[in-house]
Amino acid sequence: MTNKVAAIILGAGKGTRMKSDLPKVMMPVCGKPMIRHILDTLESAKVDEVVVVVSPDGDLVKKEVVPYKTCVQDKQLGTGHAVKCAKEALNGFKGDVLVIFGDQPLYTKETIEKILNKRREGYAVVCLGFCPEDAARYGRLIMKNGELERIVEYKDANDEEKAVKFCNSGMMCFDGEKMFEILDAIDNNNAAGEYYLTDAVKIALEKGWKCSAVECSVYEASAANTREELALLEELLNTRNGKKSA
Repeated sequence: MTNKVAAIILGAGKGTRMKSDLPKVMMPVCGKPMIRHILDTLESAKVDEVVVVVSPDGDLVKKEVVPYKTCVQDKQLGTGHAVKCAKEALNGFKGDVLVIFGDQPLYTKETIEKILNKRREGYAVVCLGFCPEDAARYGRLIMKNGELERIVEYKDANDEEKAVKFCNSGMMCFDGEKMFEILDAIDNNNAAGEYYLTDAVKIALEKGWKCSAVECSVYEASAANTREELALLEELLNTRNGKKSA
């Protein structure tokens, strides 16, 4: 890879729904914190820089991710705002920027390479999608001729859009030279008053830049918000590791 690659890991979430005092990304999966699995994968993909977004009381996360940079999200104002918190830490960086949610530890090096390769075909933003059996309430990635037209949240989707099975996993890859211009244009004119990272696609298209998406397996897109989901991640990872050693 000739382009430099940075990754922003969103790690400011609390473990409240897991009934734990630990920050969410510090919850263990197969004996190590979720965020450590992500860092191991990024290292195997030879990512050049990593910035982890933490909460104001995120000292445990800061210690875990040494020697990587951290930045603090003082107030939880949405995913778009969380990524913008990394702006200073990435000052002057030119290259590809991955955005990864810290509660999704199952992504592989191959998937990271896949999204990077697609970005380098000239896209400002590339999303990572997956096709679950039950698309349920996931946001939908609406594609046309290999390009991403829009992301539609389930609650805003019409029947035709709800029939689309290609769902948004959360991971995104940006052209680093366009990224903060895009993020700066995201507003919080919504019911929650938050800045949504998914709005980046709409903004990029409005600026005349192309967007696309690539697909990963359903298990890679798995996230953990509850103890039950955490147990499922552990099961999936054990299965994968078992297959590797078989």
